Amino acid sequence: MYDVTENLVSPVFSPGAPAPSETAPAWIEVAPGAPYFVTDQGEAWTPIGYNDSIAWVELEGLFRRRDLAAVEAHLQKLKAQGVTCIRLMLECAQSRHRFIERPVGAFSPRMVQLWDDLFALCEAAGLRILLTPFDTFWTWIRWKGHPYNRANGGMLDKPSRLLLDPDARAAIKARLGFAVERWGGSGALFAWDLWNEIHPAQAEDSADVFADFIADLSQHVRALEQKLYGRTHPQTVSLFGPELHWRPGMNIAEPIFRHPDLDFATLHIYDSAAIDAPKNTVDPARAMGRIVRDCLGETGPDRPFLDTEHGPIHTFKDKHKNLPEPFDDEMFRHMSWAHLASGGAGGGMRWPNRHPHVLTPGMRAAQRAMSAFLPLIDWASFRRRNVGEAVMTVPGPKALAVFACADVRQAVVYLLRRDTLGGDGRLRADAAAITPTIRLSGLPAGPFTVTPFETSTGVALAPLQATADARGALTFSTPAFVADLVLAIVKTASGHA
Repeated sequence: MYDVTENLVSPVFSPGAPAPSETAPAWIEVAPGAPYFVTDQGEAWTPIGYNDSIAWVELEGLFRRRDLAAVEAHLQKLKAQGVTCIRLMLECAQSRHRFIERPVGAFSPRMVQLWDDLFALCEAAGLRILLTPFDTFWTWIRWKGHPYNRANGGMLDKPSRLLLDPDARAAIKARLGFAVERWGGSGALFAWDLWNEIHPAQAEDSADVFADFIADLSQHVRALEQKLYGRTHPQTVSLFGPELHWRPGMNIAEPIFRHPDLDFATLHIYDSAAIDAPKNTVDPARAMGRIVRDCLGETGPDRPFLDTEHGPIHTFKDKHKNLPEPFDDEMFRHMSWAHLASGGAGGGMRWPNRHPHVLTPGMRAAQRAMSAFLPLIDWASFRRRNVGEAVMTVPGPKALAVFACADVRQAVVYLLRRDTLGGDGRLRADAAAITPTIRLSGLPAGPFTVTPFETSTGVALAPLQATADARGALTFSTPAFVADLVLAIVKTASGHA
C-alpha cells in the first residue's frame, strides 16, 4: 500500500508492522466519566513528560542506528525519573535528513527503521509517545526543501494551502495511515496529536476549515485503527495558545476544545507577559493557572485538558539566551504544579528552549517528585473542576498564589509564596516559614484526610485530619513551609476519621 524506495538499512526491515513486544505497555484511554487517563486495564495513567525531537542530542543515536545503546539507557533513565510520556514529531523538517517521505508517498527506510527502533525501546522501557505527523513550524520555515513543495515533486506552491488542497489532504492522510499501520498497534503510542499547531495561515488566513479538516483526519485514523486493531488511541489537535486572543473573530476555540471527534483538548501555553521571557519564577505559574482555568471553562467536564508545549520561547529563540539553570528549574517546578492543581492532566510538557535542547537534572527531579505525588489522588474517578477562587487563605493572595481543583471527594491545592521574591527572580530560601490557614468551600460535610507534600523533595508529610462543616467548608492549617506546598485532600471513609 505504501512505497518504501530507498536502500534498506537493516536486513530485518519489512514493509509490514513490527509485532509489539511481549512487555508492550497497555493502551491508554480516557477514563470513563473523569477528565483523566487510564490504561485499558483501568489503572490511572498520567502524562508526565516533555517535548523531544529525533534530531536532538538525547535521541540522535537512533538515526542510522548510530548509538541505540545510548538511547536505550536514556529512555530507561527517564522511566526511573517518573517520566511516562514523550511528545514527538514524526519528522524533523529542520533537517533534510529527517523527512519521513522523500518524495511524497515514498517513506524513507532509514526513518522507518528509526521509528521501529524507538517504539521497541519505548515498549521495553514502559514509556509512551504522543505522536504528531508534522513539524509544522519547520515545515513552514524550511518550505523550500520540503517534499510537499511542488518544486520537489509535491503538490503545493506554498504552505498556506496545507489545510485546503485536496492532494495535500490525501497525502497527509496517507502519512497518518502509514503510521497507523506501522506503529498503531503498540501500547507505546499514547495518543495522536493529529496536527501540530493548527493555524489560520495554513488555510489562507481562515479557520473555517478547521472543523472539517480535524474530522477528516480523525475519522480516517479511527476507522483504520478500528479495522486493524479493534480499538483506537486517543486523539487531539494542538494550537499555539495566544492565537485564541490574537484572532478573537475566528472560530478557533470550538474545534480545539469541543470537537466531537477528539478525545482530549490541548494547548501550547505561552504568554508574552510572564512565560515567554520570565522575570521571576512565580508569575509564569500564575499565568499557567489562569490559562488552564480558562481552558477548562471551554472544555467539557469529562474531557481531559493538558498543556503539550510551553517554555521561555522568547528568551531562547529571539534573545538566544538560556535562563540560569536554578531559575529555570524553579520556574519549571512552579508551572508544573500550577498546571496539575488547576485541573490539567499531569504537569504540562515543556519545550526545552535551552541549548542543548534537553531538560535539566532539576527539571527531571521535579518530574520524579510529581510522579511520587500522583498515587495520593484517585485520578480515574476525579471529576475535577477548577476551584481556585473557592480557596481562602491567611495570609491572603498578596502573600500566596493558590491553585486548586476539586470534586465532592477529592481536591488538589497548590500554595505558592509570592511575597519572598529575591533580586534574581527566585523565591528566597532564607525567608521565614509560614503556616497558612486554608478554607476550602464546596465540599460535603464530614471528615477529610489532608496529605501535605513537599514539591522540592518529593516527600509526603504526615497526614492531617480535618472536618468540613455543615456548610461544606473545610478549614485547617498547613505545616510550615518556606516556598511552596501541595495538598492532596481526600474524603475519609466512614468510621475512619
